[in-house]
Amino acid sequence: MINMSKASIKERIKELLEEIHRHDHLYYVLDKPEISDAQYDRLFRELQGLEKEHPEFLTPDSPTQRVGGAPLKEFKTVGHRTKLLSLDNAFDFDGLGNFDRRVREGLNIDKVDYVCELKMDGLAVSLVYKNGTLISGATRGDGVRGEDITQNLKTIRSIPLKLSDPVDVEVRGEVYLPYDNFVKLNEEREAAGEAKFANPRNAAAGSLRQLDPKITALRPLDIFCYYALIQDKELDTHEKTLKLIGKLGFKINPYTELCRGIKEVEKFIDKWEKKRETIDYEIDGIVVKVNETAAWKKLGETTHAPRWAIAYKYQPMQAETTIDDIVVQVGRTGAITPVAHLKPVQLAGVIVKRATLHNEDEVRKKGIKIGDRVIVQRAGEVIPEVVRVVKEKRTGKEKEFHMPKKCPVCGANIVRPEGEAIARCTNASCPAQVKERIRHFTTRDAMDIEHIGPALVEQLVDKGYIKDYADLYCLTKEAIKKLERMADRSAENVIKAIQGSKDRPFDRLIFALGIRNIGSHLATVLSTHFSDIDSLIKAKIEELRKVHEIGPIVAESIDEFFSNKANIKIIEKLKEAGVRLKSSIPKGPQPLKGKSFVFTGSLSKMSRPGAEALVRSLGGMASSSVSKTTDYVVVGEEPGSKYEKAKKLGIKILSEEEFLKLAKK
Repeated sequence: MINMSKASIKERIKELLEEIHRHDHLYYVLDKPEISDAQYDRLFRELQGLEKEHPEFLTPDSPTQRVGGAPLKEFKTVGHRTKLLSLDNAFDFDGLGNFDRRVREGLNIDKVDYVCELKMDGLAVSLVYKNGTLISGATRGDGVRGEDITQNLKTIRSIPLKLSDPVDVEVRGEVYLPYDNFVKLNEEREAAGEAKFANPRNAAAGSLRQLDPKITALRPLDIFCYYALIQDKELDTHEKTLKLIGKLGFKINPYTELCRGIKEVEKFIDKWEKKRETIDYEIDGIVVKVNETAAWKKLGETTHAPRWAIAYKYQPMQAETTIDDIVVQVGRTGAITPVAHLKPVQLAGVIVKRATLHNEDEVRKKGIKIGDRVIVQRAGEVIPEVVRVVKEKRTGKEKEFHMPKKCPVCGANIVRPEGEAIARCTNASCPAQVKERIRHFTTRDAMDIEHIGPALVEQLVDKGYIKDYADLYCLTKEAIKKLERMADRSAENVIKAIQGSKDRPFDRLIFALGIRNIGSHLATVLSTHFSDIDSLIKAKIEELRKVHEIGPIVAESIDEFFSNKANIKIIEKLKEAGVRLKSSIPKGPQPLKGKSFVFTGSLSKMSRPGAEALVRSLGGMASSSVSKTTDYVVVGEEPGSKYEKAKKLGIKILSEEEFLKLAKK
């Protein structure tokens, strides 16, 4: 490789790009891989090496650029070329027949050809290509404007970065998360002490709205495309458009079908209502579209939906099973959650064994007993819901559920604070709570300590190696090597990961502490107001409540946490271990102290994250949303809806120049 000429290197990079794009298409779109993962990795590493040595040959459509760029502070708003309309719904064949009648009358014909597509329960997106290269991607938003999520969409391997034909085109599709991947993701989140996603749609939407594309890249998202606007080209049928989309390199749903008349549509709907549990993704109905695109213009659209398409919605999927038992789980804050253990039943392609019952009041409200026959359903949710008890099948042997008075893990008292629905274990040293707190401390949004999974935490606590998350920093390689499945190299990786986490940003540390009601956003708010952990510890409830976005409940949670001597002892151990416990924001004049700013539109003299960082360094607060408590809205070029909201609320609006002058005072 050393003796290769510049021309040879450029040509080799081109060959690798074409080869990797081809294999991506074979694997992620056609599901027909030709080479092994190891062979693919060798090609990818060779490309990475050449691009690193010769960055002048790096192109935006390179597969090495799928994950890149710094995390954003917020998403920009972008306009769509044409409006992304929603669809009217039909819930039975009568409603579908009325749609067909309106179409036939509008076109003055007796029979209409329709294209039927499975209705994905995901997130609609728009992809824009210039000369065959992906230049932007956005959410549907309000149909007129959406959020620019280009860098996140690039992480989805079934979205081509470069098309087989250098055309200008806008393609629309539905991003979704397959069931198997959804279940795995929730298992990982549960093990990490994070809230589980309620359903695949929420998981897909939440993944695409991550400000850090590296997080999105870890989520196994996929897409089916179903529509295209091609410059200077209009096909006469929707069926031909779908075929063209496929030829360009996009993934289209293989179960799409052309139906001759409404009776064939009904047969297609019936078929998939029976078969929808056989596929590995969520569908909640069938989309029915007139095939002839000339008819689309003739039929037109309402203010929110086309007259040439409709969504037939299926009824929620239900199954009957038995509640074998109701047990309680203990979370990191001591929350006691009743969980129904079900006789295994198949529902929407997965075997359901458990259903959360949320709290004791929910159990009482629905009259649920152990041994009851119940109806469970997934109304767009993988976590099943107990709809009702089949009381007519009761035998008299069913048992009432009673919330235990003692924690099932440690035996401490369980109390339910007045006015709250959640009962809690009162022992902060409860092993279940300890394990969940340690798992939370190590998660990506907290201290981001790799190589420490649920199984390792379980061993470390059970063997007495650690009693809290501060003890992680006292672990030795020799101690870890004694654990199951821990070789020398594995133990070394764990220690390196732990030691490497000591200098995480202050807001990550605050979130990692596991203070009740403090998520990552409020942790950032606190880190901009308090310079170090000591000033946060000393803050009284009155001072905390003066902090923008900190309400009385959150203030009390913070005060309660730092009033606990055990928590203070853990923080002292973190100090001794050398963990960073202060903000990196430099101290100096604070002309913006106590003032709240929101930025909208493109700034010319600095980036939006840079402007927000400037506000925080000068004592102010930067927020992503406009409210009555906002002091200033700074407007750049092409401002979005925040500008209009600020005008309605009478909030002072500043230009970028006016903001900079204010910052210099």
